[in-house]
Amino acid sequence: MPTLIVLRHAKAVAGFGTADIDRVLNDRGRRDAAAAGEWLRANDLVPEHVLCSPAARTRETLGLLAVGAEVSHEPGIYDNDPEGLLALITEAPEEAGTLLLVGHNPSVHQLVHDLTGRAPESFPTCAIAVIDLPGAWSDARPGLGTLRTVRTPKG
Repeated sequence: MPTLIVLRHAKAVAGFGTADIDRVLNDRGRRDAAAAGEWLRANDLVPEHVLCSPAARTRETLGLLAVGAEVSHEPGIYDNDPEGLLALITEAPEEAGTLLLVGHNPSVHQLVHDLTGRAPESFPTCAIAVIDLPGAWSDARPGLGTLRTVRTPKG
């Protein structure tokens, strides 16, 4: 049974004078991302493959997770479309038992809801949702997933 980990990037600096795609993490974001990586390792949730937005804040979040997985930087994740995210998931390498998607709100929050039929009321920066999916990645469809757990930086 494949496991999908959906992660919203950690807290970024305000965008004043910087292109959105170039925004980096602030101090809290760096701390939260490192703590999220520790949580993933402690819960045996280290992915074999990562789908990551090309934005600076998602790339920095991923680097601080220190999961050491193969990474695909996917421009479509930055487009913030939940249907596009699902399409990327269905194309994930079948040998990857655990897949991590690092992206942006509102699409990551909507993806969690679409796949599981439920989601937390909010999905703050550095929130993690762990979803079990039946069958292969190529079979992923709305409503087929089971939300195993949600983790946020504040608890």
